[in-house]
Amino acid sequence: MPLSYVNGRELYFADTGGDENPAVLLGHGFFLDHTMFAAQADALASRGYRVVTWDARGHGDSPAGDAPFTYWDTARDLIGLMDHLGIGNAVVGGLSQGGFTALRAALIAPHRVTGLLLLDTEAHPLSAEDHRDYTALFGGLAEHGPVDELLVPLSQQIIGDHPQANHWRQRWKIRPLPLGSPARCLLERDDITARAGEIACPTLLMRGSKDASIPRERMEFLSTAIPQAGPLHEVDGAAHAPPVTHPEESTSLLVSFLDSLGRW
Repeated sequence: MPLSYVNGRELYFADTGGDENPAVLLGHGFFLDHTMFAAQADALASRGYRVVTWDARGHGDSPAGDAPFTYWDTARDLIGLMDHLGIGNAVVGGLSQGGFTALRAALIAPHRVTGLLLLDTEAHPLSAEDHRDYTALFGGLAEHGPVDELLVPLSQQIIGDHPQANHWRQRWKIRPLPLGSPARCLLERDDITARAGEIACPTLLMRGSKDASIPRERMEFLSTAIPQAGPLHEVDGAAHAPPVTHPEESTSLLVSFLDSLGRW
């Protein structure tokens, strides 16, 4: 799991290996890191896929840097990581902000993206209400640090009522939080709904049935706007991070989709 110089910056990633295997690149959600896909990486690797998971700027072990950036920049990080690893084309995707990045990668380099895996994500910008709430959360974390008064509701929103919520709360207490430029990136992300129809590759859509972060109608928009998007699959009982809390159900959906594509 090396920290490598990619696209002009340090980027941390994990690679199951197998240069001859079809590649799948997965990006995590905000406040999470590449380890959220550990179960999926193991399962897909056992089926002959090369799985690359990576830490976005300011998350996990990838430094944020001081300069502002956008999800178009992280999409270029994703393409740069593919270049670094010698991957010509791949199925790319991710959860929430990982999906924001994957969508933009498909628009920047459509010839490199064989398929999309979009989990609890959207093409819309933040709503005014979410912008206000996240601004308050980031301000509270900057002022008070990772206190339970802020982390408990955050973990409930992302993970839900699941033992993994405590795991991530403890992780947030000992690791740097994605404030500063990563927070601005989330708050200021642009609206790409008008460009969703340009995405021509097969697309899997998945969400947790109890996801309070991304409204269902925003994922239903993707199912109609992306020409080769399949139906929206819901993981029953999951909140915003089904791969973490419902790994078997999530992996099953990923495997079915990937197997349907054949070898690429």
